[in-house]
Amino acid sequence: MVFGWLKNYMPRGIYARAALILILPVILLQLLVSVVFIQRHFDGVTRLMTSAVTIELRFLIDTANAAPDLQAARDAIARLDAPLQIDTDLPAQDVLPDDIKPFFDLTGNSVIRNMRVGITDVLAISLKDRRRVVVWVDTRHGPLKMDFSRRRVSASNPHQLLVIMVVMGALMTAVAYFFLRNQLRPIKRMAAAAADYGKGRMTRFTPTGAVEVRAAGMAFLDMRNRLERQTQSRTLMLSGVSHDLRTPLTRLRLGLSMMDEDDVAPLIRDVDDMQRLLDGFLDFARSDASDSLEQVVPAELVETVLADAERMRQPVKLGGLQGPRDAIEMRPLALRRALDNLINNALRYGTRAEIGVSVTDRAVRFWVEDDGPGIPPDQREDAISPFVRLDPARNQDKGSGVGLGLSIVADVARTHGGVLRLGESKKLGGLMAELVLGR
Repeated sequence: MVFGWLKNYMPRGIYARAALILILPVILLQLLVSVVFIQRHFDGVTRLMTSAVTIELRFLIDTANAAPDLQAARDAIARLDAPLQIDTDLPAQDVLPDDIKPFFDLTGNSVIRNMRVGITDVLAISLKDRRRVVVWVDTRHGPLKMDFSRRRVSASNPHQLLVIMVVMGALMTAVAYFFLRNQLRPIKRMAAAAADYGKGRMTRFTPTGAVEVRAAGMAFLDMRNRLERQTQSRTLMLSGVSHDLRTPLTRLRLGLSMMDEDDVAPLIRDVDDMQRLLDGFLDFARSDASDSLEQVVPAELVETVLADAERMRQPVKLGGLQGPRDAIEMRPLALRRALDNLINNALRYGTRAEIGVSVTDRAVRFWVEDDGPGIPPDQREDAISPFVRLDPARNQDKGSGVGLGLSIVADVARTHGGVLRLGESKKLGGLMAELVLGR
């Protein structure tokens, strides 16, 4: 795109962009009016007024030059001072070496330029006093100083226009921003509700604002309600099927246990495998219908999981506790289930594992790494999908499964507004599973 580079310099927030949309046209309009009106109108008015005064100054200069001596020149121009309202001094003793013009004088350059064009032998022009103009010219009797009011050569108070433009522009921009903010507030509320829903929180949201914004809010509510109904239907279906199958499995196992042990041992193993599959289905069904949000210290959660692993004599060690021990709003039971699944997955395919957590201002990162065979990069996305078993990548002799372990962890991550990442453990050489949760 031609203006694609502008994206790097544009504000990120909607309020900042709205302010830019309001302020930029006002500034451009003020610059345009300043250039067109002040530069042309005031310059034209100043040129006409300066030309009229220049005629009077030339008359004084010609009168002084026409006098035979200095005293006659003084008497001649003294008779003209009052009628022309010009103070004179001949010969002047305070001639400046150069012109003086304050930098904030908007019409000063035009005054000096037009007077030098209309009068010859100008020695210096001073606009130091904003209310007076002092001109020194060379005559046959010496330097002639002429002092008159600034109002006679330029329009009075041209800066007032700029002040009025700036004040009115700021006032109208503030009023427009106030009304625009009321239109943007529903969008911000809808974005916050969508972000909370991505983290598993059902924030109360009522569509307001313009018709289009309200329509978008109603569409968001409809989408959220449909997702909730689908999630509840899936959870109820899996829970119902798994629960109903447990009773016949229990009776089947009880009946097999009363038979000859040598003949029914393979059948009992099959029943145990089916029981594990049902437990996996139930865990998967409970993964997104998990517990409520609570204030949890991530480091303490890791320490609890590690203590339980040591009590079960599992070869799990602490990989690190990084960051502050701040309490963060999480679902503790769901996270506990996810970390247990990661540890069990690591020990199923490896001989040892490590668990750790890192807390920053923007995210919480749990990680579990093992010394197993790992998962190839091209199969890591499939490994997170439900009911997928990667036979070539992982050793299936360590136990059977239904392919829901990593899927449950990914669902827990999504309910917290996070993600599950699979990579290679640089420390142990196997798989590293990172559970990254947004704060």
